[in-house]
Amino acid sequence: MKTKIVILGAGESGVGSAILAQKKGYAVFVSDLGKIKEKYKNVLSQKKIDFEESRHSESKILEAETVVKSPGIPETAPLIQKLKSRQIPVISEIEFAGRFTNAKTICITGSNGKTTTTLLTYHILKNAGLNVGLAGNVGQSFAWQVAEKQHDIYVIELSSFQLDGMFDFRADVAVLLNITPDHLDRYGNSMQNYTDSKFRIIQNQRANDYFIFCADDEIIQKEIKKREIKPVAVPFGVSDPKSPGAGIANNKMIININQKQFSMSILDLSLQGKHNTYNSMAAGIASMVLEIRNDQLRESLSDFKGVEHRLEHFLKVHGIEFVNDSKATNVNSTWYALESIRQPIVWIAGGIDKGNDYSMLHALVKEKVKAIVCLGKDNSKLHAAFDGIAKNVVDAASMEEAVKAAYYLARNGDTVLLSPACASFDLFENYEDRGEQFKNEVRNL
Repeated sequence: MKTKIVILGAGESGVGSAILAQKKGYAVFVSDLGKIKEKYKNVLSQKKIDFEESRHSESKILEAETVVKSPGIPETAPLIQKLKSRQIPVISEIEFAGRFTNAKTICITGSNGKTTTTLLTYHILKNAGLNVGLAGNVGQSFAWQVAEKQHDIYVIELSSFQLDGMFDFRADVAVLLNITPDHLDRYGNSMQNYTDSKFRIIQNQRANDYFIFCADDEIIQKEIKKREIKPVAVPFGVSDPKSPGAGIANNKMIININQKQFSMSILDLSLQGKHNTYNSMAAGIASMVLEIRNDQLRESLSDFKGVEHRLEHFLKVHGIEFVNDSKATNVNSTWYALESIRQPIVWIAGGIDKGNDYSMLHALVKEKVKAIVCLGKDNSKLHAAFDGIAKNVVDAASMEEAVKAAYYLARNGDTVLLSPACASFDLFENYEDRGEQFKNEVRNL
């Protein structure tokens, strides 16, 4: 009898898991409560993988010996609770795929900067000629790549939801960028639960693995004191560099690791701003662990193009600059965005609020923001937070309305910033859809 595996969710990670499971001889059933995208449906049909959409057939799902769950399905969902009460293991795609590869893994997590650091690390390794795959929250599904095109190294962006479903998986190099309140609605509104989730990135690490972390992050510093850290600990921060570690001295970014030193002027980094210096340090350390040459590292750190929907300086219309930061789905990301812009700002914000505390933005809004355009089905929390702090707070029911309102409120020399601080699912498919719609409406002005 073939081992029965059920995949819940038929997006990129679910379909990748199904392909790998089929290849490894499992009896596979894919179930999605929503509609499955055409391109994924075609793949499942072509490969003759059994699937259903717009429902979960419990009787079939509860027959599984293992369940691979999409990161979007919360642990508290009744179906997941039922599976757990029957002791049926529920794991993530990353955990599943990790069982079938001996490739080296660089795993990157944090509340902010994950995607930028992951893509930058991938860019450095790829430019150095290594056989490297990009996976996790970005790129193609890890499981799909393990099934169809093995790489020697994977750079994997991991959300806390993916980490929650990882048990035996081990990162050769773990990167923890920062921990700030995010997704607390999924963690019983407990910051400690969320922090524990992030620290799962170092579970199973051995003495010759590496743990790269931000020494300037208070929560990380506090947690490290409470835990036994087995791997080589490599801190980075804006003070003088440790050894091993990275830091800033005389406007130079300096990395010390494995008896080697790398230095580069922070003015030559392609990613500017304090938060991006952290991202560059983390990617630089991870690359040096894999013995990338200094000249290759310097070149890649200076020519990286950045990430779409993350502080993307898009267009100028009549002297007004439009910046697309749709990827900012939490307050901390938006703090970085507001902090990095020098011109007066018209800020487009809103969406599905994840239990946000906007008070940390008050000082920046007072100083820099001349108007706020609230774009969401329910903007009451934004009004409660900013009425009286910003001069103008207006509502918009669509991206077209929001961009037009922002354009009228802005003047030559101002910046219109889309940095929602919220999830996008009330009016958009995802943050990419939100960012694309923003850019389209700007083009139409």
